[in-house]
Amino acid sequence: MGKPTGFLEYSRELPMARPPKERIRDWNEFHEHQGDAALQEQGARCMDCGVPFCHTGTLIAGMASGCPINNLIPEWNDLVYRGLWKEALERLHKTNNFPEFTGRVCPAPCEGSCVLGISEPAVTIKNIECSIVDKGFEEGWIVPEPPPFRTGKKVAVVGSGPAGLAAAAQLNKAGHWVTIFERADRVGGLLMYGIPNMKLDKQAVVERRVKLLAAEGINFITNCEVGVNYTATQLYDEFDAIVLCGGATKPRDLPVPGRELKGVHFAMDFLTANTRTLLDRRPHAPREQLPLTEREVYGGFISAKGKDVIVIGGGDTGTDCVGTSMRHGCKSLIQFEILPKPPDERAPDNPWPQWPKIYKLDYGQEEAAAVFGADPRQYLINTEKFVGDASGNVKEIHIASIEWVKDADGRFAVKKIPGSEKVLPAQLVLLAMGFLGPENQLLDKLGIEVQKTGATHSVKAEYGRFQTNKANVFAAGDMRRGQSLVVWAINEGRGAARECDRYLMGETVLP
Repeated sequence: MGKPTGFLEYSRELPMARPPKERIRDWNEFHEHQGDAALQEQGARCMDCGVPFCHTGTLIAGMASGCPINNLIPEWNDLVYRGLWKEALERLHKTNNFPEFTGRVCPAPCEGSCVLGISEPAVTIKNIECSIVDKGFEEGWIVPEPPPFRTGKKVAVVGSGPAGLAAAAQLNKAGHWVTIFERADRVGGLLMYGIPNMKLDKQAVVERRVKLLAAEGINFITNCEVGVNYTATQLYDEFDAIVLCGGATKPRDLPVPGRELKGVHFAMDFLTANTRTLLDRRPHAPREQLPLTEREVYGGFISAKGKDVIVIGGGDTGTDCVGTSMRHGCKSLIQFEILPKPPDERAPDNPWPQWPKIYKLDYGQEEAAAVFGADPRQYLINTEKFVGDASGNVKEIHIASIEWVKDADGRFAVKKIPGSEKVLPAQLVLLAMGFLGPENQLLDKLGIEVQKTGATHSVKAEYGRFQTNKANVFAAGDMRRGQSLVVWAINEGRGAARECDRYLMGETVLP
């Protein structure tokens, strides 16, 4: 490395975030930017470690360890340290089609397996990655690069989330004519409607990349649900190959008494309606005040303003519900998790280079704590029922504390703690408990096999080959692997593109 002693000389520093009470007044991204000099120092902290686990991308104990797309992290850290930003961008784009997405929303498993992180705070890999690509756009280095030739083959990509966009980008580079079908009114899938604007700006970041892909020759068709207003027969007849990237969009429900009450919503309905309203600059009208046809199109804005909000689920989606509710101006907010509170430091059974399962305040919890005085999360909580008013609106939630105990077969099970019952006010409940798998309508119509694991299901397609039971149909991302990270979706989209290209051409030049 250019600065072998950098990790001894410089401390980990991240860009300042805007104060929580200030940033909840708008929907702008909440992180500031660091100057080049500070970023070069952070790049210098990357060690000449010899065995850079940061880009291994393996699974350990079911969690990602290192970068799933095998980013050449030590190389571009060194190039940033030496001020060679354009060269760093070239290295970054070799493995990552969309570093402006991962640099903002990826949880950074690379940092969890950074060698320096064994004894010191890890290198700020995620922030350096984001800074490289942002500089690339600012300097005009990132421009459309259409393929020099066309193969004449036509490929349909169903779904425009990170897996679909990555597959399309790679297949287009190989010279195929690519069409992306998206059932929503805007391109981006999870990136557009599943992640709030303050984490990932839709117009400045997502739409910028979509316009670039369009300029490179990719065709986008929105408001088109394959299997509904574009038949499976059409898809098979008009395309030489198909790549399914529809995501795992079937949410996990909470079947307790009172679930049917008004005011109990899936998290993704809440987040999607909020972002769509924001982008359309529509009045934040409650769902019941929208005409029926408009409700069907827009889903209706779900407001948290002035309400006691309960978020059930502790992952990224739950955090996004917290941050969105804070920006609406909720009256109070509590977030329930059924699991125990993580430790402040790695537990003995969670060693490096595993992903560190430790306690931290994410942006949403930080904002709630700044306004309400404490982390909104409560752990080891089970929801027993919802109770409504005379009009069928949820008004309270009944909960109890639990503990995890082993049953006769040695498996952990929930045990209620007697006398721990509580009743809390709630006019809005958001269910953020994860996803069970893809919706089955399209798969049934295409004749695609699925596989089940407990309550979850996914498209049956071997990782590395990505080919379904139909020879010309491939699957990638959450639709194939189940709910996962954006960076895994990009990994799978690239891999499916490679195998699809091999199917079409007999060989492939794609990495």
